[in-house]
Amino acid sequence: MGIADKAKNAAEDLKGKAKEVVGDVTGNDELKAEGKADQTKSSAKQAGENVKDVFKG
Repeated sequence: MGIADKAKNAAEDLKGKAKEVVGDVTGNDELKAEGKADQTKSSAKQAGENVKDVFKG
């Protein structure tokens, strides 16, 4: 993964955090869950990237 992919993952994580906060503040459980899902997806991509980096190095 390149720098662009890392930035995309970071943006997805931030977007998920924002959705979670807005969902929490507005009482929208669906939006809050969607935010958590976005963060989980971003974390999984990051973990895969870390594994790839280990094998490259």
